[in-house]
Amino acid sequence: MPDKKDNLYNAIYDVVRSVPEGRVTTYGAVAAAIGAKSGARVVGYAMNLCHGIVPAVPAHRVVNRNGMLTGKHHFSPPELMQQLLEREGVVVHDDKIVGFEQLLWEPLKEL
Repeated sequence: MPDKKDNLYNAIYDVVRSVPEGRVTTYGAVAAAIGAKSGARVVGYAMNLCHGIVPAVPAHRVVNRNGMLTGKHHFSPPELMQQLLEREGVVVHDDKIVGFEQLLWEPLKEL
């Protein structure tokens, strides 16, 4: 039987799977979308644990509120987060999304 944490993480993963290719969202936006407005840190924990989950969770599309790739150290190698974003056409400079405001996908508005 799934526990509360499993249900929470699955809700997070469902939102992140909805982020379109070439767009990004934030930890806080995902938290707000599942009703955990102050749960950005929990979203970060979930992203750290999602590698290898099927169906895949595009954790590389989740960045901090300033568009910074703060989760890159949880990718192996750390440069992989940027590489995955760049394959989708997202420009990254100094670990920050270029044109962040235009690429930001907000689940509460989009879903």
